[in-house]
Amino acid sequence: MVIRVVAYGLGSIGREIVRLFLKRGGEKRLVGACDINEAIAGRDVGEVLGINNLGVTVSKDPSLVIQEGNADIALHCTTSRLVDVKPQILQCVNAKMNVISTCEELAYPIGFNARIAEEIDREAKRFGVTVLGTGVNPGFVMDLLPVVLTTVCKTVNRVEVTRIVNASLRREPLQRKTGAGLSVEEFLQKVQAKQLGHVGLLESLVMIGDTLGWDLIIDQQIEPIVAKIPLKTEYLEVEPGSIAGILQTATGSKDGKVLIKLMLRMEIDAIEQYDETIIEGEPDISLKIQNGLFGDDATVAIVVNLVDAVMDAQPGFLTMKDLPFLPHLT
Repeated sequence: MVIRVVAYGLGSIGREIVRLFLKRGGEKRLVGACDINEAIAGRDVGEVLGINNLGVTVSKDPSLVIQEGNADIALHCTTSRLVDVKPQILQCVNAKMNVISTCEELAYPIGFNARIAEEIDREAKRFGVTVLGTGVNPGFVMDLLPVVLTTVCKTVNRVEVTRIVNASLRREPLQRKTGAGLSVEEFLQKVQAKQLGHVGLLESLVMIGDTLGWDLIIDQQIEPIVAKIPLKTEYLEVEPGSIAGILQTATGSKDGKVLIKLMLRMEIDAIEQYDETIIEGEPDISLKIQNGLFGDDATVAIVVNLVDAVMDAQPGFLTMKDLPFLPHLT
Protein backbone atom coordinates (compact mmCIF):
# COMPACT_ATOMS: atom_id res chain seq x y z
CA MET A 1 0.00 0.00 0.00
CA VAL A 2 1.32 3.43 -0.92
CA ILE A 3 1.82 5.71 2.11
CA ARG A 4 0.55 9.20 1.34
CA VAL A 5 2.52 11.97 3.04
CA VAL A 6 1.89 15.65 3.78
CA ALA A 7 4.73 18.04 4.56
CA TYR A 8 3.48 20.39 7.30
CA GLY A 9 6.06 23.17 7.45
CA LEU A 10 8.71 23.88 4.82
CA GLY A 11 11.37 25.82 6.68
CA SER A 12 15.01 24.79 6.33
CA ILE A 13 14.54 21.50 8.20
CA GLY A 14 11.15 20.78 6.64
CA ARG A 15 12.59 21.18 3.15
CA GLU A 16 15.42 18.77 3.88
CA ILE A 17 12.95 16.25 5.29
CA VAL A 18 11.03 16.37 2.01
CA ARG A 19 14.26 16.16 0.01
CA LEU A 20 15.38 12.98 1.82
CA PHE A 21 11.86 11.55 1.66
CA LEU A 22 11.81 11.99 -2.12
CA LYS A 23 15.29 10.50 -2.46
CA ARG A 24 14.18 7.34 -0.64
CA GLY A 25 11.26 6.74 -2.99
CA GLY A 26 9.60 3.35 -2.53
CA GLU A 27 5.94 2.91 -1.66
CA LYS A 28 5.51 6.46 -0.40
CA ARG A 29 4.21 9.55 -2.14
CA LEU A 30 4.13 13.25 -1.29
CA VAL A 31 0.53 14.39 -1.78
CA GLY A 32 0.43 17.78 -0.03
CA ALA A 33 2.41 20.57 1.59
CA CYS A 34 1.63 23.66 3.63
CA ASP A 35 3.58 26.59 5.03
CA ILE A 36 2.70 30.10 6.22
CA ASN A 37 5.59 31.66 4.26
CA GLU A 38 4.00 33.81 1.57
CA ALA A 39 7.19 33.64 -0.50
CA ILE A 40 6.64 29.95 -1.24
CA ALA A 41 2.84 29.66 -0.97
CA GLY A 42 1.31 28.79 -4.34
CA ARG A 43 4.57 27.40 -5.71
CA ASP A 44 5.33 23.80 -6.59
CA VAL A 45 7.25 21.97 -3.86
CA GLY A 46 9.84 20.91 -6.41
CA GLU A 47 10.44 24.52 -7.37
CA VAL A 48 10.89 25.44 -3.71
CA LEU A 49 13.47 22.65 -3.37
CA GLY A 50 15.23 23.62 -6.58
CA ILE A 51 14.36 20.39 -8.38
CA ASN A 52 11.86 19.32 -11.02
CA ASN A 53 8.22 20.17 -10.39
CA LEU A 54 6.38 17.50 -8.41
CA GLY A 55 2.80 18.49 -9.11
CA VAL A 56 2.27 19.36 -5.43
CA THR A 57 1.53 23.02 -4.64
CA VAL A 58 2.44 24.61 -1.30
CA SER A 59 -0.69 25.90 0.42
CA LYS A 60 -0.66 28.72 2.96
CA ASP A 61 -3.91 27.34 4.43
CA PRO A 62 -3.32 23.97 6.17
CA SER A 63 -7.05 23.22 6.18
CA LEU A 64 -6.93 22.88 2.40
CA VAL A 65 -4.34 20.12 2.75
CA ILE A 66 -5.25 18.53 6.08
CA GLN A 67 -8.55 16.85 5.26
CA GLU A 68 -9.75 13.35 6.07
CA GLY A 69 -8.79 10.96 3.33
CA ASN A 70 -6.11 13.22 1.86
CA ALA A 71 -3.09 11.51 3.43
CA ASP A 72 -1.89 8.86 5.87
CA ILE A 73 0.80 10.78 7.74
CA ALA A 74 1.98 14.36 8.27
CA LEU A 75 5.66 15.19 8.70
CA HIS A 76 5.27 18.19 10.97
CA CYS A 77 8.07 20.74 11.30
CA THR A 78 6.98 24.20 12.42
CA THR A 79 8.01 25.48 15.88
CA SER A 80 9.38 24.45 19.28
CA ARG A 81 6.58 25.22 21.74
CA LEU A 82 3.88 22.61 22.26
CA VAL A 83 1.18 25.15 23.11
CA ASP A 84 1.71 26.66 19.65
CA VAL A 85 1.65 23.39 17.71
CA LYS A 86 -1.20 21.76 19.60
CA PRO A 87 -3.88 23.04 17.16
CA GLN A 88 -1.75 21.91 14.22
CA ILE A 89 -1.25 18.42 15.64
CA LEU A 90 -4.93 18.02 16.52
CA GLN A 91 -5.91 19.25 13.06
CA CYS A 92 -3.95 16.35 11.56
CA VAL A 93 -5.24 13.86 14.12
CA ASN A 94 -8.86 14.87 13.53
CA ALA A 95 -8.28 14.24 9.82
CA LYS A 96 -7.13 10.72 10.76
CA MET A 97 -3.51 11.42 9.90
CA ASN A 98 -0.58 9.97 11.80
CA VAL A 99 1.99 12.62 12.78
CA ILE A 100 5.75 12.78 13.23
CA SER A 101 6.66 16.16 14.73
CA THR A 102 9.97 17.87 15.40
CA CYS A 103 8.42 20.14 18.06
CA GLU A 104 11.02 19.98 20.84
CA GLU A 105 8.52 20.15 23.70
CA LEU A 106 6.57 17.26 22.18
CA ALA A 107 9.61 14.96 22.41
CA TYR A 108 8.89 14.38 26.12
CA PRO A 109 6.21 16.75 27.46
CA ILE A 110 6.63 17.89 31.08
CA GLY A 111 4.76 20.26 33.39
CA PHE A 112 1.79 21.96 31.76
CA ASN A 113 2.73 20.35 28.45
CA ALA A 114 2.03 16.92 29.92
CA ARG A 115 -1.68 17.80 30.00
CA ILE A 116 -1.55 18.85 26.36
CA ALA A 117 0.11 15.54 25.54
CA GLU A 118 -2.66 13.69 27.37
CA GLU A 119 -5.24 15.44 25.20
CA ILE A 120 -3.30 14.58 22.04
CA ASP A 121 -3.08 10.98 23.23
CA ARG A 122 -6.85 10.76 23.82
CA GLU A 123 -7.66 12.24 20.43
CA ALA A 124 -5.11 10.09 18.63
CA LYS A 125 -6.61 6.94 20.16
CA ARG A 126 -10.12 8.13 19.32
CA PHE A 127 -9.21 8.60 15.66
CA GLY A 128 -6.96 5.53 15.47
CA VAL A 129 -3.69 7.31 14.64
CA THR A 130 -0.22 7.70 16.15
CA VAL A 131 1.62 10.91 17.09
CA LEU A 132 5.38 10.86 17.71
CA GLY A 133 7.57 13.71 18.93
CA THR A 134 11.16 13.25 17.83
CA GLY A 135 14.41 14.87 16.77
CA VAL A 136 18.09 14.56 17.52
CA ASN A 137 18.07 16.87 20.55
CA PRO A 138 15.72 16.29 22.24
CA GLY A 139 14.79 12.85 20.99
CA PHE A 140 18.08 11.04 20.68
CA VAL A 141 21.59 12.22 21.50
CA MET A 142 21.03 13.61 25.02
CA ASP A 143 18.22 11.31 26.14
CA LEU A 144 17.40 8.18 24.13
CA LEU A 145 21.05 7.29 23.50
CA PRO A 146 22.04 7.40 27.19
CA VAL A 147 18.84 5.53 28.08
CA VAL A 148 19.77 2.75 25.65
CA LEU A 149 23.30 2.59 27.05
CA THR A 150 21.95 2.00 30.57
CA THR A 151 20.27 -1.17 29.29
CA VAL A 152 23.51 -3.12 29.79
CA CYS A 153 24.14 -1.78 33.32
CA LYS A 154 23.34 -3.79 36.45
CA THR A 155 23.18 -0.53 38.37
CA VAL A 156 23.20 3.15 37.38
CA ASN A 157 24.39 5.75 39.86
CA ARG A 158 24.84 8.84 37.70
CA VAL A 159 24.42 10.00 34.10
CA GLU A 160 26.26 12.91 32.49
CA VAL A 161 25.86 14.03 28.87
CA THR A 162 27.85 16.80 27.18
CA ARG A 163 27.11 18.21 23.74
CA ILE A 164 29.40 20.85 22.25
CA VAL A 165 28.29 22.45 18.99
CA ASN A 166 30.31 24.69 16.70
CA ALA A 167 27.49 27.11 15.88
CA SER A 168 29.47 28.60 12.99
CA LEU A 169 28.59 25.50 10.96
CA ARG A 170 24.88 25.74 11.65
CA ARG A 171 22.00 27.64 10.09
CA GLU A 172 21.25 31.25 11.00
CA PRO A 173 18.30 30.60 13.38
CA LEU A 174 20.49 28.41 15.59
CA GLN A 175 23.26 31.01 15.64
CA ARG A 176 20.74 33.65 16.67
CA LYS A 177 19.35 31.29 19.33
CA THR A 178 22.74 31.29 21.06
CA GLY A 179 22.64 35.07 21.39
CA ALA A 180 25.76 35.50 19.28
CA GLY A 181 26.55 39.14 18.63
CA LEU A 182 24.48 40.51 21.51
CA SER A 183 25.87 42.44 24.45
CA VAL A 184 25.96 40.62 27.77
CA GLU A 185 23.12 42.82 29.03
CA GLU A 186 20.98 42.04 25.98
CA PHE A 187 21.75 38.35 26.40
CA LEU A 188 20.62 38.30 30.03
CA GLN A 189 17.44 40.23 29.20
CA LYS A 190 16.52 37.77 26.43
CA VAL A 191 17.23 34.78 28.67
CA GLN A 192 14.94 36.27 31.30
CA ALA A 193 12.24 36.70 28.64
CA LYS A 194 12.82 33.08 27.47
CA GLN A 195 13.79 34.31 24.02
CA LEU A 196 17.17 32.58 23.98
CA GLY A 197 18.47 29.10 24.57
CA HIS A 198 17.80 25.55 23.56
CA VAL A 199 14.29 24.18 23.99
CA GLY A 200 14.19 20.59 25.18
CA LEU A 201 17.05 20.13 27.64
CA LEU A 202 14.74 19.70 30.63
CA GLU A 203 12.59 17.33 28.58
CA SER A 204 15.66 15.20 27.89
CA LEU A 205 16.60 15.17 31.55
CA VAL A 206 13.14 14.08 32.66
CA MET A 207 13.05 11.32 30.03
CA ILE A 208 16.25 9.84 31.47
CA GLY A 209 15.06 10.25 35.06
CA ASP A 210 11.67 8.66 34.37
CA THR A 211 13.28 5.72 32.60
CA LEU A 212 15.58 5.08 35.56
CA GLY A 213 12.76 5.53 38.07
CA TRP A 214 14.36 8.57 39.70
CA ASP A 215 12.16 11.25 41.29
CA LEU A 216 14.37 14.29 40.88
CA ILE A 217 14.52 17.97 41.66
CA ILE A 218 15.34 19.58 38.33
CA ASP A 219 17.15 22.83 37.67
CA GLN A 220 18.50 24.69 34.65
CA GLN A 221 21.17 27.35 34.27
CA ILE A 222 21.89 29.46 31.17
CA GLU A 223 25.19 31.35 31.00
CA PRO A 224 26.80 33.55 28.34
CA ILE A 225 30.03 32.70 26.56
CA VAL A 226 31.86 35.98 25.95
CA ALA A 227 34.08 36.46 22.89
CA LYS A 228 37.74 37.29 23.48
CA ILE A 229 38.50 37.97 19.82
CA PRO A 230 36.48 39.18 16.82
CA LEU A 231 34.42 36.42 15.22
CA LYS A 232 32.48 36.29 11.97
CA THR A 233 30.09 33.88 10.30
CA GLU A 234 28.06 33.97 7.13
CA TYR A 235 25.21 35.57 9.08
CA LEU A 236 26.68 37.75 11.84
CA GLU A 237 29.71 39.38 13.42
CA VAL A 238 30.83 39.13 17.05
CA GLU A 239 32.99 41.79 18.67
CA PRO A 240 35.27 41.09 21.67
CA GLY A 241 33.25 41.43 24.88
CA SER A 242 29.96 40.48 23.19
CA ILE A 243 28.28 37.08 23.13
CA ALA A 244 29.95 34.22 21.25
CA GLY A 245 27.60 31.50 22.45
CA ILE A 246 25.59 29.92 25.23
CA LEU A 247 26.24 27.36 27.95
CA GLN A 248 23.07 25.65 29.12
CA THR A 249 23.13 23.11 31.95
CA ALA A 250 20.27 21.01 33.33
CA THR A 251 20.60 18.95 36.50
CA GLY A 252 18.46 16.41 38.28
CA SER A 253 19.18 15.97 41.98
CA LYS A 254 18.03 13.75 44.83
CA ASP A 255 18.98 14.16 48.51
CA GLY A 256 21.37 16.94 47.54
CA LYS A 257 23.27 14.81 45.01
CA VAL A 258 23.27 15.47 41.26
CA LEU A 259 22.27 12.21 39.54
CA ILE A 260 21.84 13.57 36.02
CA LYS A 261 23.76 16.42 34.42
CA LEU A 262 23.19 17.56 30.85
CA MET A 263 25.46 20.26 29.46
CA LEU A 264 24.93 21.91 26.07
CA ARG A 265 27.49 24.38 24.79
CA MET A 266 26.79 26.14 21.47
CA GLU A 267 29.48 28.58 20.43
CA ILE A 268 30.70 30.46 17.36
CA ASP A 269 34.04 29.00 16.26
CA ALA A 270 34.09 26.38 19.03
CA ILE A 271 37.52 24.75 19.09
CA GLU A 272 36.00 21.27 19.04
CA GLN A 273 32.59 19.67 18.95
CA TYR A 274 31.49 16.29 20.24
CA ASP A 275 28.75 14.35 22.02
CA GLU A 276 29.77 12.44 25.13
CA THR A 277 27.79 10.23 27.48
CA ILE A 278 29.24 9.05 30.78
CA ILE A 279 27.36 6.54 32.94
CA GLU A 280 28.60 5.75 36.42
CA GLY A 281 27.38 2.36 37.50
CA GLU A 282 28.07 -1.32 37.04
CA PRO A 283 29.73 -1.24 34.61
CA ASP A 284 30.86 2.32 33.98
CA ILE A 285 30.24 3.37 30.36
CA SER A 286 31.78 6.18 28.36
CA LEU A 287 30.81 6.94 24.77
CA LYS A 288 32.19 9.88 22.81
CA ILE A 289 31.07 10.75 19.28
CA GLN A 290 33.91 12.73 17.75
CA ASN A 291 32.73 15.81 15.81
CA GLY A 292 29.25 15.24 17.24
CA LEU A 293 26.02 14.49 15.45
CA PHE A 294 25.14 17.26 13.01
CA GLY A 295 21.74 18.22 14.39
CA ASP A 296 19.95 19.22 11.19
CA ASP A 297 20.94 16.12 9.22
CA ALA A 298 20.24 13.78 12.13
CA THR A 299 16.78 15.26 12.73
CA VAL A 300 15.91 14.92 9.05
CA ALA A 301 17.04 11.29 9.06
CA ILE A 302 15.09 10.38 12.20
CA VAL A 303 11.84 11.78 10.83
CA VAL A 304 12.11 10.01 7.49
CA ASN A 305 13.45 6.75 8.93
CA LEU A 306 10.52 6.39 11.34
CA VAL A 307 7.63 6.82 8.90
CA ASP A 308 7.03 3.07 8.59
CA ALA A 309 7.44 2.46 12.32
CA VAL A 310 4.87 5.13 13.19
CA MET A 311 2.46 3.80 10.59
CA ASP A 312 2.75 0.35 12.21
CA ALA A 313 2.51 1.56 15.83
CA GLN A 314 -0.50 1.41 18.12
CA PRO A 315 -2.70 4.54 18.19
CA GLY A 316 -1.89 7.24 20.71
CA PHE A 317 0.90 9.67 21.60
CA LEU A 318 4.41 8.21 21.76
CA THR A 319 7.88 9.36 22.70
CA MET A 320 11.09 7.84 21.43
CA LYS A 321 11.44 5.63 24.50
CA ASP A 322 7.98 4.09 24.19
CA LEU A 323 8.77 1.62 21.41
CA PRO A 324 11.86 -0.08 20.01
CA PHE A 325 11.57 1.84 16.76
CA LEU A 326 13.18 0.02 13.89
CA PRO A 327 14.12 2.51 11.18
CA HIS A 328 13.43 1.74 7.55
CA LEU A 329 16.28 3.11 5.47
CA THR A 330 14.89 2.12 2.08
